[in-house]
Amino acid sequence: RLFAHWEAVASTHRVNLPRDMAGPIAQMARHSQAREPVPYVSLSQHGKCDEAAYEERRYPAGKWACVTMGEPMYEQSISMSFMKLMRYICKENSVGCHLGMTVPVLNEIHLTKEGTELEREVLTAYYLPGEFQQNPPVPRDPEIHVTERAPLRVITRVFYGMTTEETILREISLFWELLGSTDTVLRETYIVASYENPSIPQRRNEIWFICR
Repeated sequence: RLFAHWEAVASTHRVNLPRDMAGPIAQMARHSQAREPVPYVSLSQHGKCDEAAYEERRYPAGKWACVTMGEPMYEQSISMSFMKLMRYICKENSVGCHLGMTVPVLNEIHLTKEGTELEREVLTAYYLPGEFQQNPPVPRDPEIHVTERAPLRVITRVFYGMTTEETILREISLFWELLGSTDTVLRETYIVASYENPSIPQRRNEIWFICR
C-alpha cells in the first residue's frame, strides 16, 4: 500500500517509481518521526500584523550530500535526485546503515537571464546528521557528491503546497514584492527548502533569497 501511494505521488511528477525504492520508502516511513533540523541562527524577523512575513538566518558551513539533475521538468529533477539520496540515506553508503533524515532538503535553482523560467539543472542537497559531519559515509552512487558547503546567509519565507516551476516562480515574485528593491540578495540563484515528503499535499516549504 505504501509503495502504491508513493507510486501515485511520483506519477503526478511524471516520474516512474522503480521497484527497488520499496525498501528505502519503508525505512523512511519507520524513521519518519526522527528528523534532525539543519542548524542555523535566526538574525531577524520581519512581520506584518503579528505574523512573520520573512526571516533572516545564518547557516554554518557543513557537509551535504548533493545531486545535480537536469530533467525536462523541475519536479522530475527533484524527484530523481531525492530517490538517489534516499538510497544513500537508507543503506547505499560505506557504513551500510540508515543515516537518519535531516530537514530541510535544499533545491538550488537558477533563473534564466529573462527571469521568466528556471534553468534546467537543479542541485538537491541533504545535510549530513551531526554524528556524520566529521566523517561522512561515502555514497555508492557516483552521482552523489559529499561536499563542504560554505556558510550561508539567507532571507526566508514560508509557503505551502506543491513545488512546481509555476508555484516557485510565483513565490519568488511575491517575495520580491514584499522586499521591494534591494541589492543585498542574489537575483539569479534561489533555494527551495522542503520540510516534508512529497506525499503530503499541503507540505511546508520555504523560498530562500541568498544574501550577497
